[in-house]
Amino acid sequence: MALPHAQPLDVINVGPFGDKLHGAVSTSLIKTGRIQLLHLVLAAHQDQPQHHVDRECVIHCLEGEVEVVMGSGVRQLGAGNLVVLPAGEQHALRARAESAVLVTLLLDKGDAGDGGGAGNRRDPAKDSPVRP
Repeated sequence: MALPHAQPLDVINVGPFGDKLHGAVSTSLIKTGRIQLLHLVLAAHQDQPQHHVDRECVIHCLEGEVEVVMGSGVRQLGAGNLVVLPAGEQHALRARAESAVLVTLLLDKGDAGDGGGAGNRRDPAKDSPVRP
């Protein structure tokens, strides 16, 4: 069952899970017609397959260590680091440790393009996409 999204002006906590990171699940925090925030939880050594979204997106590592793998190279993110990806940039994520990542998607009428921009909870131990 889908969790309700936050609404504009709601305060959303994206603070570190700390010792509760293990067992946490990915969640779509808010989705409007123009923006979506995804709180992704990745198990150590879990990869997100290569994909792209049609608009720029921000990948912000909240805790742990993740690599953003692109044709132009790899960006290593630790807690507090972020990277802005250009529109259409093919990329994959590799978690080097248990990690939590905040992904900000810019949407066009509620869609990030190419099937992106969906959001719901998922079990981080399973390699399934986040869905509404």
